[in-house]
Amino acid sequence: MRNKKKSWILIKFFILLSLLFLYCEYCIYYLVIFQCKWPKLNENNKELNVTVQNNDDQPLKVMLLADTHLLGPIKGHWLDKLKREWQMNRAFQAAVTIHSPDIIFILGDLTDEGSWCSKQEFNNYVNRFYKLFKTPEGTDLYVVAGNHDMGFHYGITPYLNERFVLAFSAPSVKLISIKDIHFILINSMALEGDGCFLCRPTELQLNNIQKSLKCAKGLKEYCHQTSGHLSQYSRPIILQHFPLYRESDAKRCEQPDPDGAPEPIFSEVLRERVDCLSKESTYALLNDFVPRLAIGGHTHHSCHRKHKLKNNLLTEEYSISSFSWRNKENPSFLLAKITANNYAIAKCHMPRENTVNILWIIGFISTVAYITLSERNSRRRSWFYMHYFRRKKP
Repeated sequence: MRNKKKSWILIKFFILLSLLFLYCEYCIYYLVIFQCKWPKLNENNKELNVTVQNNDDQPLKVMLLADTHLLGPIKGHWLDKLKREWQMNRAFQAAVTIHSPDIIFILGDLTDEGSWCSKQEFNNYVNRFYKLFKTPEGTDLYVVAGNHDMGFHYGITPYLNERFVLAFSAPSVKLISIKDIHFILINSMALEGDGCFLCRPTELQLNNIQKSLKCAKGLKEYCHQTSGHLSQYSRPIILQHFPLYRESDAKRCEQPDPDGAPEPIFSEVLRERVDCLSKESTYALLNDFVPRLAIGGHTHHSCHRKHKLKNNLLTEEYSISSFSWRNKENPSFLLAKITANNYAIAKCHMPRENTVNILWIIGFISTVAYITLSERNSRRRSWFYMHYFRRKKP
């Protein structure tokens, strides 16, 4: 009889613990991410210097994230790796299921040890990445390289560059045009301007894209100078790993930002070519392309700022915080609705790790307390009925 009671107690404990796991490690991602909605396009943000008609009724739905940092065999413990990859997989799949984006961009540092790992370990990275960030049919996924994927500028070799490019179809420069929306994907480490094996071809390709945009804008003298022709002009969107140059987050990033850099990081001076692009590369991108948006990652913290350009135009810049809970206690990603002449962006926060840990602790203590109290009450009822019926006997 006692063995049956013990078995029943263990079964109840296992059921309650399973429900707790289901909520804390599965349902919570859907509950939190469901609260984030696609932004609404604002008529006041509409671009006037484009050659396309108003198409706000069919915007492109874009999801953007950065710095997944899949752990490697050297710096990552297997348990930590299992936990982080589960978290990112559940958050990503919940976001894709709920919001159904048309296109997804992951802006660099896909891997944590990609710049020095072996060929076999890198292949393992690639397989894990495509399993964790699997997208449904009809949703395209594009990535750009980060410094952890192939190294900083002077650490990149042709071999490291080529294996990343082939594995993720991510050349140093890539132009993606959808619904007359032009995304320019750039390898940030190829913008040193020193004529290296990576930099010179990148400069030539960017120059070709610049001429294509000018041709689409109506400047016919550039049409015969470019190999690619765009049907319509719209100000492009630059996507890369590094943020554009800024002295520090404290001087340039707008506040308040709950997932921004904490002190003292918030006030630290950013190093050119390490923490952000150089001044020269930043000014060249802004002046040559006059982008309406520039989005990156790298710092692991969120930042929003605006760059003033010629002709009273603005470039809005977003730095996305890391998608990994190992780097950020409160990760986030962006949802954007974009047309050729308008855009709107919303930031989506994911569950805080401390919140999940507290729920685990409270849930576990409550489970143990419930089983203990229910067992005591069961014993009291048994004792009461036993003495009650004894008294009733003649």
